[in-house]
Amino acid sequence: MTAGTDHKPLDRLSLKRARRIALAAQGFAERRPSAATITPRHMARVFDRVGLVQIDSVNVLARSHYLPFFSRLGPYDRDLLDRQAYGRKRYFEYWGHEASFIPVALQPAMRWRMRRARAGEGIYSGLARFGREKRAFIDTVLKEIEAGGPTGASGLATGGKSRPGWWEWGEGKTALEWLFWGGYVTTATRRNFERVYDLTERVLPQDVIAAPTPDEAEAQRTLLRVAAKALGVATERDLRDYFRLPAAGTGARIAELVEAGALIPVEVAGWKQTGYLDPAARMPRKVAARALLSPFDSLVWERDRAERLFDFRYRLEIYTPSEKRVHGYYVLPFLMGEGLVGRVCLKADRAAGILRVNAAHAEDGTDEAAVAAGLAEELGLMAGWLGLDGVEIEASGNLAPQLIAALRSK
Repeated sequence: MTAGTDHKPLDRLSLKRARRIALAAQGFAERRPSAATITPRHMARVFDRVGLVQIDSVNVLARSHYLPFFSRLGPYDRDLLDRQAYGRKRYFEYWGHEASFIPVALQPAMRWRMRRARAGEGIYSGLARFGREKRAFIDTVLKEIEAGGPTGASGLATGGKSRPGWWEWGEGKTALEWLFWGGYVTTATRRNFERVYDLTERVLPQDVIAAPTPDEAEAQRTLLRVAAKALGVATERDLRDYFRLPAAGTGARIAELVEAGALIPVEVAGWKQTGYLDPAARMPRKVAARALLSPFDSLVWERDRAERLFDFRYRLEIYTPSEKRVHGYYVLPFLMGEGLVGRVCLKADRAAGILRVNAAHAEDGTDEAAVAAGLAEELGLMAGWLGLDGVEIEASGNLAPQLIAALRSK
């Protein structure tokens, strides 16, 4: 395949081949390392594959940002991410695909978003209004951090009013989040998951701070290259969504990357939109993956893409009333081989020391016994990783009987 300039597909990919390319791009075509040998280099390789990792606070199982590394590496020391982010400063928190951990080398490519945020663009309307109306208060909060050092919202002397409303944030917390969006402060560490903020130039490595700021078009091309590498093959919407780039201009940036040979337009069987292939994408003949996926894993966070690639319709039901849930409260897709073959609702019952399976479903047309056997193995690994003593099935769903039998046979 060779690149062209007219945006017309130059070649055709079968859906099976596109799926393998996508799985390889996300790191699922590689064997997991031995748990005893997992090091910061393994974590760096995952970041090199996926580009960024979404942060989420829900802790019914484990906070979501720890799960992608388990999915790709197997059991590892969960403190490794915190040490690399807050100790070694290799990753920083910012708005990538929602709140995310991002390699610090990409911080210059995010400065256009920080500049826009300072102007009230691309941020929540309530936060933009607060920035316009409360700038003097925000400046006071910034001066407090400059003088006093790292602080969480609860430690601010300049707390402002504590009022219900926008996410029920007090004025101090809202000011800190405005400063965070604007790049003036970043997360120095977390305490009980509360952000502790400090000046960006005191947190990030000095070579990153000193790096030149690319213009907006070049920064967005950089982020699209990262997205293309992470996705393997993707539509324009997939590429744009990865770092939540604005619709205006993304098409032009993609055309520029096609012109430069950094993206190859392709037709993917069953896709209505043109696909764009990373020229360096791996195309394995077979993928033999097995992984439980966070609901916010980059393989599945774009639900339309998951449906196009895997015929897997997935919706998060945390905010659905319990009586209306189909698959459960916190449901993880199960990847086995080259497909998303099931889903399981899990809870870490830390008081009892048990990983509880509240629901288990196999997808239509799958070998339920094989799915149950693979899932039982992965659940056992996860329970050990979380420091739990075992797995207990209290499951509804079509896979529950086979899963109970698979666990009993272990």
